[in-house]
Amino acid sequence: MKISSRFTVAVHTLSLIHIDRNNVCTSEWIAGSVNTNPVVIRRVIGMLKKAGIVGVKAGAGGAYLIKDLEDVTLLDVYRAVAVVEEGELFQMHEHPNPNCPVGANIQFVLEFILKRSQEAMEQVLADLTMKELVTDLIKKIG
Repeated sequence: MKISSRFTVAVHTLSLIHIDRNNVCTSEWIAGSVNTNPVVIRRVIGMLKKAGIVGVKAGAGGAYLIKDLEDVTLLDVYRAVAVVEEGELFQMHEHPNPNCPVGANIQFVLEFILKRSQEAMEQVLADLTMKELVTDLIKKIG
């Protein structure tokens, strides 16, 4: 099981909007870069708009950045596209056998470990801005 691709699609979208800001960044145009359906892009842009990260021009359309990329962390993007509910990155299997010593206790033991794991991942995302990511991307593009 994988985490939804909305996060990586959102990061791709924001990077493209910033790097190609002189183009009209329609969902169709962005979808061509992401290689997905424009409907997926419209949904992601809607979530980013609701989070106050992007705006959308009326009429011909086109997304644009509202926030400076220095002010947007990867955690902001992650949360904007609602990849998972807070504290629920890992999902426990339901109804282990309470008559088994392992089944009766595994969830209690795992819960603490998994919560710490999610907090560690979120801290990494909080420590990186979209500006840092886009700077690395521009270097890679050459």
